[in-house]
Amino acid sequence: QVQLVESGGGLVQAGGSLRLSCAASGRTLSLYVMGWFRQAPGKEREIVAAIDRSGANTYYADSVKGRFTISRDNAKNTVYLQLNSLKPEDTAVYYCAADKSMAPIELRYRGFEVWGQGTLVTVSS
Repeated sequence: QVQLVESGGGLVQAGGSLRLSCAASGRTLSLYVMGWFRQAPGKEREIVAAIDRSGANTYYADSVKGRFTISRDNAKNTVYLQLNSLKPEDTAVYYCAADKSMAPIELRYRGFEVWGQGTLVTVSS
């Protein structure tokens, strides 16, 4: 089973940028489809972005499209989420997640079964 550890969260002003990292251990990351999710206070967890095993295909929620970029470096066993043009409504705990299923499911609908502990992103206005 892979273990995931997120880092890179913090406090940033609106319009600023952050890069989140998700380091995997225990299994090679290339076995997994990866996703980033977030949960804001009082709201349900939502998918932000996802990326397939090779990095060739990605998915973005409409709310972050054009501002966030997901990428992966399988050699470093790490997945990244670049957050640009941040808005106060992006404030949330961000989680990375892994899915090892080989089923041909669209990225946005995959059932991610392994989760990190989360990293807090706070965007001030």
